[in-house]
Amino acid sequence: MNRLYHYPLSPFSRKVRLCLAEKKIEVELVEERYWEQDPDFLRRNPAGKVPVLKMGNRTMADSTAICEYLEECYPSPPLLPSSAEARYEVRRLVGWFDDKFYHEVTSKLLGERVFRKVMGTGYPDSANVKSGARAIKAHLTYIEQLLDQRRWLAGNEMSLADFSAAAQLSCLDYISDVDWNSFAVLKDWYAKLKSRPAFRSLLADQVPGFPQPRQYADLDF
Repeated sequence: MNRLYHYPLSPFSRKVRLCLAEKKIEVELVEERYWEQDPDFLRRNPAGKVPVLKMGNRTMADSTAICEYLEECYPSPPLLPSSAEARYEVRRLVGWFDDKFYHEVTSKLLGERVFRKVMGTGYPDSANVKSGARAIKAHLTYIEQLLDQRRWLAGNEMSLADFSAAAQLSCLDYISDVDWNSFAVLKDWYAKLKSRPAFRSLLADQVPGFPQPRQYADLDF
């Protein structure tokens, strides 16, 4: 049995979960409180981060490396386009959401409002929350600019770029931090992704102490 060590509100875990589900690869989900630095988990990934995917005798870490491995070994349905130029654009956007969006938005909103409590590291830092709230507006505007020119984020076909963005946004939607009503194009794009079978396990996630908001699992918002 394939096994994914993950945390429900880890956007990087979610990116891999979406990729696995889209490719119809069955996997057992094992929730890992990675910040507790369990010795068994550290043997699987000395970096102490999720996700970690175990397939057969192979244990793999780093969400982007895992997704690209899955793309090479299970190319259907494709999540990377065929041309070098198009693949570059997907990878550029994956890097954008995994790095810039995560550090400017997700780590400040989700990190302060959820992970502070879950990890027991004190009260939210209001300066970080305000910074994340300001930054998300610029990022959502950028996403809408992309979608004004394209059917999907990186082009006319759904790709890993869409899953990378949706992984971040779905975590923020869990804490009601996305103003969907102010971004109609973005909302339509997310509704298309949210309705895919690959999204079902994400919509079923429950984090103790943080109940789902009403719109989170509602396909019609």
